[in-house]
Amino acid sequence: MEKSINKVELSGFAGMNPEVKTLKNGSQMLRFSLATSNSYKNRNDEWVRDTTWHNIVMWDKLSEEALSKIRKGTFVSLQGKIVSRKYTDKNGIEQNVVEIRALSFEAVEISKKMSEMVA
Repeated sequence: MEKSINKVELSGFAGMNPEVKTLKNGSQMLRFSLATSNSYKNRNDEWVRDTTWHNIVMWDKLSEEALSKIRKGTFVSLQGKIVSRKYTDKNGIEQNVVEIRALSFEAVEISKKMSEMVA
């Protein structure tokens, strides 16, 4: 029997300060964007940076911990899983969203000068 796995590991820079929302049932959800990037040389022998933006979601106790540690520019390493969901927007149109639900994380505040060297 085959075993299916939904596991994600990402390391990158937070692109925004986290937003927190408390739901009617009391659950707390935190969300922010995370940029991961890699560099390569194109056909003209020029360096190109390819950046991918990820929508990160954390819940409850993990979100409380992240709120005190993550700010825009913070280097974050996380483990989680890919989650897709549907919702109806304010115009009544059904939208599909793919997010990373973080299950654990580490955050390191890096100075702007250092982040330019690393990125």
